[in-house]
Amino acid sequence: MAYGKLVFTPEEWREAAHKYRKELLMLPLFGCKETLDFMTGRPGVRYKEFVGTIGLDAQFAPYKPDAKSAADLNLSFRTLETFLGSVVKEFEPNSAYRTLLHQGATKGNGQASTPTAREVLGLIGKSLSYHLNNAIWSAQRNDNGTTTAELFNGFDTITQTEITAGKISADAKNYVKLTDDITTENACDVAKDILFHLDPHLRAQELLMYCSQDFYDKYSESYQRTHGGLIYNSQYQQNAVEGSQGRLKLVPLANKTDSKFIHISTKKNMLYGYDNMSDIESIEVERFAPFVLTYVATMFFGVQFESIDKSCLKVIELKTAPAASQS
Repeated sequence: MAYGKLVFTPEEWREAAHKYRKELLMLPLFGCKETLDFMTGRPGVRYKEFVGTIGLDAQFAPYKPDAKSAADLNLSFRTLETFLGSVVKEFEPNSAYRTLLHQGATKGNGQASTPTAREVLGLIGKSLSYHLNNAIWSAQRNDNGTTTAELFNGFDTITQTEITAGKISADAKNYVKLTDDITTENACDVAKDILFHLDPHLRAQELLMYCSQDFYDKYSESYQRTHGGLIYNSQYQQNAVEGSQGRLKLVPLANKTDSKFIHISTKKNMLYGYDNMSDIESIEVERFAPFVLTYVATMFFGVQFESIDKSCLKVIELKTAPAASQS
């Protein structure tokens, strides 16, 4: 098959970008499914939105005809901030065609038709997710930055800010720093000790332990070493911490590899904000040179804990921070 000329006119590229704008803007998020599936999305967030909990302290007491008391309304707000990011990417359509056609061929579809402009733009949009997914925990906002890792503040960055401010602390009972390094010998005991010291209201919920693949592997190996002879131990890989009644599920994430924190929380409490509703976000395709097109896109993204109260979150800091990845 020849690839000697552009299949679509610049007008057709622009039309595809406009027609499928919302779908294409969501592709970077779809590409982060391995992480965002364990979190809760908040659409329509541009710049800042208050999130949090409202509590009312009211209770039954022995009946008295004249009894009354003031209702204590407890408001706990946090700010979910999304930042407007942009990308300007030059691409050569014929190369994208070859990529898509090759993918079709590997699936046994060697007679696949020439990819549409929408599919080519989708390939570019999905590629943006790699860096977005990697930054969800470690990103650190830099107004003058040039990378996704500088677009917003990730969960680890927010965590460290709250530790410095004393809002995540041992006194607040939403934080503990381990005194031993995690090994294949002690990982199971460490995880159970963390479980046993969770706030009772937190422990009663369906929880996720956001951790690195390294911790997960050490936990599985440690469990096998200490529980290998048990009748009910029928598999090597462990999906939940022993003793949690299956409520504390292990979630190993590639983007947690270099993190010095393990987070325990509910899916509801781990928020990511995006827009996908306003005209501020856009996708455009322009042709400024022969055979080369320019893909221009803007989108909002940011993350936040809905609450850092001990009943919603527990942060575990490792004794030794992992060495930074070289990849």
